[in-house]
Amino acid sequence: MQEIQSQVRSWEAGRRVPAYPGQVDEAGIRRFVSDTYPGVDVQIASAENGAPEIAWGDTFFIYDPNRDLEGTRRFPFATIVTQDYGEFDNLSNLNRPGVFRLNIGVSKKTFDSLFPEGAVHDFSALDILMPHPVYAANHFVCVLNPSDGTFASVRPLLEEAYRIAVDRVERRIARQGSRST
Repeated sequence: MQEIQSQVRSWEAGRRVPAYPGQVDEAGIRRFVSDTYPGVDVQIASAENGAPEIAWGDTFFIYDPNRDLEGTRRFPFATIVTQDYGEFDNLSNLNRPGVFRLNIGVSKKTFDSLFPEGAVHDFSALDILMPHPVYAANHFVCVLNPSDGTFASVRPLLEEAYRIAVDRVERRIARQGSRST
């Protein structure tokens, strides 16, 4: 936990984040996830941990209770993204000062219940739950700069995303165990 806090402090020291009353900040979300969900590795992308430069400063929440998952098995159930990714992912206009996007992977059933098909979304709007501008097809939802109230309303979505990640890892472990017996 101290390593995470150190990474957070060093990243946030170089970033100007305006204070909005009633807004949950990135550090608060990191604390909530690490304090609430056992077995989660909170990784802040950096040169030190080998992340691509474009992702430096972004946060990845990965269920990895033994800290032994590698490569593609380290799939985040939620992320915090702090900048646009070139032409690939720029509809949220994250390059605005202090703007970040919380992304959460939910089930297809939940995703479909939240968003009517064909609805139009302003992916740069703050404090509104919406489909992820790029990963909606993978059932990711997002919110830019959530207020306290909005963050409270997405906590069940974080819980669901966490449960999906736990189930995925437990199924993998069970499969590996059945192969070795």
